[in-house]
Amino acid sequence: MKNPAHFVARAAIIAALYAVLTHLQNLLLPGSTTWMIQMRLSEMLCVLAFFTPAAIPGLTLGCLVFNLTFAAALPLDFVVGSLATFLAAWAMWRLRNVTVKGWPLPGLLMPAVTNALLVGWELAVYIGGGFAINAVYVALGEAAVLLIFGSALYFTIRRRHLDGKLFSE
Repeated sequence: MKNPAHFVARAAIIAALYAVLTHLQNLLLPGSTTWMIQMRLSEMLCVLAFFTPAAIPGLTLGCLVFNLTFAAALPLDFVVGSLATFLAAWAMWRLRNVTVKGWPLPGLLMPAVTNALLVGWELAVYIGGGFAINAVYVALGEAAVLLIFGSALYFTIRRRHLDGKLFSE
C-alpha cells in the first residue's frame, strides 16, 4: 500500500464497523453472536478482505474489541476468536483471485473453516459437548452468513464498482 495513513484509516473503520455491528446485533438478538450456533452478521464484512489487505488487521481488531467489551466473553476468546478471524481474513486476501464461475467460493468458506476449528475447540473447552458438534455448528453459522450476506455484499461492491472507489490508492 502506497499510503500508510489510508491503510490504517481503512483498518480502523473496518474494526469499528465490525465491533459496532456485532454489539448492535447482540443487543437486538441476544445470544445470536455467541455460543455454538452463532450467526454474526458482521462476519459478512470479511469479504472486504477480497478488496483490501487493511481488512486483515481491521477485522481482527474489530473481533478483539467486541470480545473485550462483551461482558459474557471468556478470556480464551480474546485470543482464539481473534486468531480465527485473522487467519480467515488472511486466507481470503490470499484467495481473492480464486473463483468458481465468478463467485469467490473458496475464500468465502475460509471463516467457516478457521472458526470451526478454533472456536469449535474453544467451545468444547468451555461448554463441553465435544469438538465435532461445536465445530459443525460454528461452521454452519459462519457459512450461512458468508454465503448469503457476504456474497450479497461482495457482488454489490463489484457491480457498483465500489472496490475501485473505496479501496484504490
